Amino acid sequence: MDKLYRLFLPLNIIKIYKKGFRYLSDPIYNKCRSLHKVEKNKTPTRTEILNFILTQFNRKTAYLEIGVRNPNDNFSHIKSDQKYSVDPGVEFKENPVDFQMESDEFFKQLDDNKILNSIKFDVIFIDGLHLAEQVDRDIINALKYIKDDGFIVLHDCNPPTEWHARENYNYGFTPAGGYWNGTTWKAFLKWRFNPSLKSCCVNSDWGVGVLTKKHPIGNSMKPKNLFFEYKDFDQNRTQYLNLVDFKQFKSLF
Repeated sequence: MDKLYRLFLPLNIIKIYKKGFRYLSDPIYNKCRSLHKVEKNKTPTRTEILNFILTQFNRKTAYLEIGVRNPNDNFSHIKSDQKYSVDPGVEFKENPVDFQMESDEFFKQLDDNKILNSIKFDVIFIDGLHLAEQVDRDIINALKYIKDDGFIVLHDCNPPTEWHARENYNYGFTPAGGYWNGTTWKAFLKWRFNPSLKSCCVNSDWGVGVLTKKHPIGNSMKPKNLFFEYKDFDQNRTQYLNLVDFKQFKSLF
């Protein structure tokens, strides 16, 4: 058996090499890798954008973060008078957050007045499970607990390729590697159709989407791409997301 293994091992190596070479030299793969690198290097970070929004209030502020993972990634650097964090601890075992639970349960407890009685937030940052149905529920729930002039902010709204926008996070053999924006963009686009909200997306840090009831950051749009096809989204992302750079975003205030 060992002799047979040693005999065929060189053939297997050659086969793997040929497949790997075709994979790495594929033009679609290389285009995706190029777009990935561009997106990864964009600035500012979501932290800077969130802190900028928080400075626009001439009062003490309350901030809520849904989906924290490691607090050092963002939450610990947020400057707000009150800060609360929610995460079930799936990706970060230490999970040093205020509410160790899924966002659905957190909002249910808010609804039942079991926690943080009668609180309203200036900014709610949603960065939990990156699937459209869950993000949509988080937005619906957040709208009940945001102040009239507050903001709901979402991470991962601008996936550079369809591999970044895949539904299955665990499938990592793609040009996106371990990076995953999921289908957050679909939930954000759905709310871009809602005339009761103003919205835009800062073209940085994988797309930082912003929703608000009051501030004139961007009008809603007529419903388009109703089947949420990625190709259509990719060809019209500036319009669909109301994509702005950070300088433009600051000028909206």
